[in-house]
Amino acid sequence: MAWYSAIGLLIGGIVALADVVLARWFRPEVVNALVILLLVSLTRGLHQDGLADTLDGLAGGRTAAERLTIMRDPRVGAIGATGLFLSLLLRYAGLLALPQAMRLPALICMPALGRWAMVATAWMSSYARAEGGLGAPFLTHLSFFHVVAATLPLSAALAIGLGPRGAGAALGLGIAAVVGAWAACRHWFGGVTGDTLGATNELTEIVFLLLLPVLLWLP
Repeated sequence: MAWYSAIGLLIGGIVALADVVLARWFRPEVVNALVILLLVSLTRGLHQDGLADTLDGLAGGRTAAERLTIMRDPRVGAIGATGLFLSLLLRYAGLLALPQAMRLPALICMPALGRWAMVATAWMSSYARAEGGLGAPFLTHLSFFHVVAATLPLSAALAIGLGPRGAGAALGLGIAAVVGAWAACRHWFGGVTGDTLGATNELTEIVFLLLLPVLLWLP
């Protein structure tokens, strides 16, 4: 997990390169849709699946045990499908509203910030299922060193792309997202799972896209 931010920067670089190439041939609306399609395809929809499962668990369960059981169902419910659609719509709107000067830095840094949030949230949390699961091995040997290692490339990329003030604002936003995810997972699920970490990535990326222009314009 120490490499998550670096991998996020690699994914962001691929997406940003595709954005530059596609912009020569298509209108911005089409480019945004194709960029989102590429981003989802690069991770095979893993984080989108986590978001949909988490929303289904929240909608259908009254206790943590019930929510965790629902989240293991491979079928997607109405709430999960609706939430997934809205998340893609918000991502599209965020890309459309980005000022052109911020576009490439945002595309490069967005996947890195989302993956950093997963690392930090996992480090702060315990695993929700006593019997273990697909996400359990990632938490077994996770330490503060891994969080620091994931923070360094993210901080450097944010500082280069957005400047010191923008980097500070983005990291502050990421920290707020991590604290919120940690508190929500602890309250609703008794800890984190692979699904909730995927949802953390999705929500952090979307909030970053939507609020970045506002953060950079603040005095």
